[in-house]
Amino acid sequence: MNTINLKEKFAKFDEHWHPYIVAELNNTYVKLAKLEGDFVWHQHEDEDELFIVMEGILMMDYRDKPTVEVKTGEILVVPKGVEHRPWTKGEVKLMLIEPKSTPHTGNTVVEQTVRKLEWI
Repeated sequence: MNTINLKEKFAKFDEHWHPYIVAELNNTYVKLAKLEGDFVWHQHEDEDELFIVMEGILMMDYRDKPTVEVKTGEILVVPKGVEHRPWTKGEVKLMLIEPKSTPHTGNTVVEQTVRKLEWI
């Protein structure tokens, strides 16, 4: 059992919108990602998503609710089945905690979709 240095893990990648696994517990992955710009509208039919903003400002659009701003040190849970579109104001570093079964872009497949998650 070793500690995980998040700063070192974030330094291992530069891609935006590409989550990397850094830990697992029970049937859940802990992922890190860097985001910048706009992402795709999508939803996850069977999984909730937990976004933990480590640095920056994450914006989350919803089809039927106002946009939510998530600042450094804040979290946001997007319930399963809720269509959403994340975007940023500059670069964002975040942690995601989600079931292992969570597809990257939910039921939407686009060029940005990561089909095989990698450990760092």
